[in-house]
Amino acid sequence: MRTVTHFIHGTMAPLAGARLSDIFDPATGAVQAQVELGTPALLQRAIDSALAAQPAWAATNPQRRARILFRFKELIEAHMDDLAHMLSSEHGKVIADAKGDIQRGLEVVEFACGIPHLLKGDYTQGAGPGIDVYSVRQPLGIAAGITPFNFPAMIPLWMASMAIACGNAFILKPSERDPSVPVRLAELALEAGLPAGILNVVHGDKEMVDAILDHRDIKAVSFVGSSDIANYVYARAAQNGKRAQCMGGAKNHGIILPDADMDQAVADIVGAAYGSAGERCMALPVVTPVGQETADIFREKLMAAIATLRPGIPTDPDAQYGPLVTGQHKARVESYIQMAADEGAEIVVDGRGFSLQGYEDGFYLAPTLIDHVTPRMKSYQDEIFGPVLQILRAQTFEEALGYPSQHQYGNGVAIFTRNGDYARRFAADVEVGMVGINVPIPVPVAYHSFGGWKRSGFGDLDQYGEDGVRFYTRTKKITQRWPTGGAVIDQSFVIPTMK
Repeated sequence: MRTVTHFIHGTMAPLAGARLSDIFDPATGAVQAQVELGTPALLQRAIDSALAAQPAWAATNPQRRARILFRFKELIEAHMDDLAHMLSSEHGKVIADAKGDIQRGLEVVEFACGIPHLLKGDYTQGAGPGIDVYSVRQPLGIAAGITPFNFPAMIPLWMASMAIACGNAFILKPSERDPSVPVRLAELALEAGLPAGILNVVHGDKEMVDAILDHRDIKAVSFVGSSDIANYVYARAAQNGKRAQCMGGAKNHGIILPDADMDQAVADIVGAAYGSAGERCMALPVVTPVGQETADIFREKLMAAIATLRPGIPTDPDAQYGPLVTGQHKARVESYIQMAADEGAEIVVDGRGFSLQGYEDGFYLAPTLIDHVTPRMKSYQDEIFGPVLQILRAQTFEEALGYPSQHQYGNGVAIFTRNGDYARRFAADVEVGMVGINVPIPVPVAYHSFGGWKRSGFGDLDQYGEDGVRFYTRTKKITQRWPTGGAVIDQSFVIPTMK
């Protein structure tokens, strides 16, 4: 059976006697490979490699670092098909969605290629008598990333490309559920010219996570995953004096006003709710129609759209989405469907019990629609992370605005309307970090930044964009004067001012 091992100092680094974790084929339910789970001693090998390589990389001028990133981008594009099939085989995404995963990561690599401009500092001539002040951005040293199963290409590329462009070494700990693509990306980075030791990949579970959070040579940690773990990672990293950005869970809402283009809204919401089997932190699992008539029309049109959806194997070009990542996760999602029923919600379309001919042991779940959800229900309060859409009805615009604003998560939200005044008010007042106006999945482009509010984001700097540059660098401020001789300025024991 194939074993996925670690990638340290430019080569595969198997660990003798390592604990192993199964990697499933979600389409069939069978174990297809195993991944080695690393130890603190193995992490130390990666850190030793990074410490040896990082000073020379930091001293490499930004334009030359950018050229390597350009070659890295070209290699990913050249291997897109292979990477997408590898990703789909372990995650379960359909091939087109897997390519989208990779492409969104590539867009951050493209942004990072502009690092010579992004690292420029500030300069003030004549800040005082013969005094100039300037600032420069310098790398932190070694940064680490802990990434989730649902985007095994995009999120590692978000983190690693920004950290490396800024002159750091980077240690990546991907999800043990689908670890092959991150290792392959590290191989391609080496082929592009990245020095050995600048990008290392280690695998593991909580033991490895804690080792990363506790190691004094790792200066910053970026994390994406569930909110409880994000909170844990942020707190432990901060306790150990590390910089941390930790993205958590979500319960994104789609608000539908009576004047919305209903057919377009339904098409957008179906894709946002059920795409990638709902395993996205920017999925849209809650819809709030405003008014009884709006809700009834939306529900009728949505049921017709759901009837046309086709889950299938990842390689089926006609499938809209594939299986869930593991049987354990499928059981968890199904438990939330039952929970909603027990809480008094109406299961309008029940996706449980779905079986795909020839793949009966795969981790499939058909689209599920739940109506008459209330804010008190735990199934509404929690992130389900599956192909489940809940309808939470509102009578007024203000009531609809309140639901996402009062929820524990504040990742993304969307409003569907033709009314610019309502859209503007909504965007200004909603307590959520990313807002879409007639855009169901408002993930910012690479030259902005990604991040939610409340329990969706811990830390004051977001992923990628200019915030990514700020996160992976520290600013040094220099005040200089070049005396030319002559009279000596009197000593002063008063703090300098501009008075």
